Amino acid sequence: MWPRVAESAYIFHGAQVVGDVEIGEGASIWHNCVLRGDVNYIRIGRRTNVQDGTVIHVSTHTYPTLVGDDVLIAHMAMLHGCTLEDNAFVGMGAIVMDNTVIEPDGMLAAGAMLTPGKRIKSGELWAGSPAKFMRMVTPTELEKNRSMAEHYRLLAEQHRFDSLGQVAEKPYP
Repeated sequence: MWPRVAESAYIFHGAQVVGDVEIGEGASIWHNCVLRGDVNYIRIGRRTNVQDGTVIHVSTHTYPTLVGDDVLIAHMAMLHGCTLEDNAFVGMGAIVMDNTVIEPDGMLAAGAMLTPGKRIKSGELWAGSPAKFMRMVTPTELEKNRSMAEHYRLLAEQHRFDSLGQVAEKPYP
């Protein structure tokens, strides 16, 4: 299987994408990420960003890794055989293990470890290692998280123009 990448998605230098991987429209896979769909499949939704150094893998023949639309995956995260629904957020250095789910607008804090079989419900913030429920996401956090998918889409688009030696119609501020 070869990766299937939407024309408007952007994969940065140094990223490795192999196997049964689909990357949606406007998604961005940043520097030095590894997406390895060799023994199961990976699906990355529209406008999702996978930030620098993140590793995404799967469980052999049991759990694929499914990532919805407008998902934020911060630097150095590790995802393995899990599901991140639309607008989910995974903080820097967090680990998301097999058979876990982060529902829409659910947040896993930086450095947290979501152990197998756990589910972060919509609007919940979990933290710690192992991660546990801390509190509900505030309206301000929710608004910021939702705006960041577009922020990263625009930033990746600016990088695409830069890499081609072109000037964007509306340069990123």
